[in-house]
Amino acid sequence: MIAVLQFCFIKKYFGMLDTFDHKILSIIQKNNLTPQRDIGEMIGLSAAAVQRRIKKMRELGIIEKDIAVIDREKIGNNVTILVEVFLDSEKIEQIDIIKKEFEKVPEIQQCYYVTGESDFFLVMVVPSMSYYENLTRTIFFSNENIKKFRTIVVMGITKNSLELPLSLLLPSEK
Repeated sequence: MIAVLQFCFIKKYFGMLDTFDHKILSIIQKNNLTPQRDIGEMIGLSAAAVQRRIKKMRELGIIEKDIAVIDREKIGNNVTILVEVFLDSEKIEQIDIIKKEFEKVPEIQQCYYVTGESDFFLVMVVPSMSYYENLTRTIFFSNENIKKFRTIVVMGITKNSLELPLSLLLPSEK
């Protein structure tokens, strides 16, 4: 019941996001260390008003995390792998179990539950292919509900962003 009420409140708040909120989100998703004073100057609000809006969006879960994006090549050897996972059973209980299992694996950076031929699409980062081979034994081969998986090794990363195209996704004010 509480989750339903929270969802309804968040849904209502999403509809109440105004142009200032959109501008704040656009700025901080590019650089969340931008001082609130600077954000306020850019969009025509006081630093205190910016702070209140950011705090509210954090409380509502609109802003999920404050993170640093690390350049993979600068920290050493690593291999980025895309994995398509096909389940044997698509019962909701089995899907929930595997979601929880994938959440626990630190090498899995992103996990998408998808439609189509496959059931999940994973983005993984591992130190080497031999490491990945051993990991497949633990994650995929040992799981009786995984029918098969397909591995795609990334040769290069052209774009790596979590930035949402807010101007396209959020309703515009007229």
